[in-house]
Amino acid sequence: MKILSGVYTKDDGEIKIFNQVIEDLTPKKAQELGVAIIHQELNMCAHLSVAENIFLAREKTHSGILSNKEMNREAKKILARLNIDIDPTTIVGDLAVSKQQMVEIAKALSTNAKILIMDEPTSALTSNEIDDLFIIIRKLKAEGCGIIYISHRLEELQNIIDRVLIMRDGKYITSMNFEDTTMSEIISNMVGREIKEKFPRVTCERGKKIFEVKNLNAGKMVRDINLDLYEGEIVGIAGLMGAGRTETTRAIFGADPKESGQIILDGKEVTINKPMDAIRAGIVLAPEDRKKDGLCVKLSVQDNIALPNLDLLCNKIGVVDRKKEKIMTNKAVTSLSIKLVNADMDAGTLSGGNQQKVVVAKWLARNSRVVIFDEPTRGIDVAAKVEIYNLMNELKKQGIGVLFVSSEMPEIMGISDRVLIMCDGKITGELATEEATQDLILQYATKFDSKFEPQKAEAIAI
Repeated sequence: MKILSGVYTKDDGEIKIFNQVIEDLTPKKAQELGVAIIHQELNMCAHLSVAENIFLAREKTHSGILSNKEMNREAKKILARLNIDIDPTTIVGDLAVSKQQMVEIAKALSTNAKILIMDEPTSALTSNEIDDLFIIIRKLKAEGCGIIYISHRLEELQNIIDRVLIMRDGKYITSMNFEDTTMSEIISNMVGREIKEKFPRVTCERGKKIFEVKNLNAGKMVRDINLDLYEGEIVGIAGLMGAGRTETTRAIFGADPKESGQIILDGKEVTINKPMDAIRAGIVLAPEDRKKDGLCVKLSVQDNIALPNLDLLCNKIGVVDRKKEKIMTNKAVTSLSIKLVNADMDAGTLSGGNQQKVVVAKWLARNSRVVIFDEPTRGIDVAAKVEIYNLMNELKKQGIGVLFVSSEMPEIMGISDRVLIMCDGKITGELATEEATQDLILQYATKFDSKFEPQKAEAIAI
C-alpha cells in the first residue's frame, strides 16, 4: 500500500491507475491521481489544529496569506459530512486517539480521492465510531470510490467487503468473492495452516498472591483502584474507551504520577515514582502505542532489547558486554519466535506482531515478576495473536503475574481467568471467566454512578 500511495518506490512490476501505467509514483503524484491512504500509525502534526492538519500542504491562502477562516469553514463541512463532532480549531494533540483517527479519515476524504486505502482504520475507534465509519464507507462506495480496506479484525469484513485478497509474508496468496468463502478459509489462507483454537487456554493451579494495588489515584481517570494478581492466573481489564484502563497501567508503571495508593509486590510495598523504579522492582509494561512508547524504531532489535537492561549488561565501568548482549538477544528472539533477517535490522521495519514481541522480549530478559499488556494484539494478524496468547500462557505457567487490557471482549473472555471491568476511572465489576458474558461485562462497563462492591457482583453472578 505504501508503494501504491507513493511512499515507497517499487523495484519491479507495473502500476496502473485508471488504465494509465504510472512510473515514479510520489505521494503528491498519487494524491493528484486520486489515491489517498489512511496509515495504521497516525500521521498527524500534534501541535496544529484539526483544520490545519486536514489541509496540510494544501493550505487555503489569499494573496499569499493563510486563510484560517476558510480552512476552518471547509473543515467543518467535511467533518459534518462524516458525522464527526469535532471543533476544527481544536489542537490535534489534545484529542483522544479515536478522534485523531477520525481526523485522519477526514483528511484523506478532503482530497476527493477516487481510490481510498484504509490501513487498520478501526484500531482505535469505539463500536459507535466504527458503525459511523461503515456508513461513510458504504456512502463512498455508492459514489464510485474504490476502497482497499486492510484489517486483522475479521469480524468487520462481513459488513463492508465485496472481495478479499490475502497476503502472507509479503506474497500474494489468493483472492475470492467474500460471499463465496468462509471465515475459517480466510484464516487458514492467512496463516498457512488451520488454527484449531482461537483462544488457547491453559489451566494452572492458582498460587500465592504476588501483586496488589491498593487505593490507587492518579489524575481524573484513575480513582481508588484496587486489584490483585496471583501466581498461575491471567487477569483481564475490560471497559469502554475512556474508562481509564490505559491510565491505570501507566500509573502502576510510574509513567504518570500517582496522587496516592500502595503497590505491593511479593508482600512488600514498593515505591514507584518513575518507570525505572517499576522495572527494577520487576513490574513491566508493554504499552498501548508500541511505536511511540515501547520501541526506539530507528534502533536495531538488539539495541531495543538491550536498552532497558544495560544495568545487567554493563561491567563496573559502564561498558556493555557485547557477548552478554548477543546471548540475551538470541535467547529472546528464539524463545518468542521473532521473525527477522538478523538482530541488527531496525525495529521499525518489523511487522506489528513482531514489534510487539520485541517489546515483550526486552522485559522477559529481566525475569520480571509482573507483566502488564495494554492492547497487546491491536493491529496484528490472527497467527501473531495466538502467539501472544501462548506467550501469556507461558508466563502464567512460570508463576509470573499477567495483567492485560483489551477492547475485544471475546479476547478478554477467551484468555483471562478473571475479568476486571472499568468505567469512568473506577473498577465497577469483577467476574470469573466462567460467569462472564458480553452483556454482563457491558452492564459493568456502563455503570457510571456506583462503585464496585464485591458482594454485589458475586450475588449477580450467582
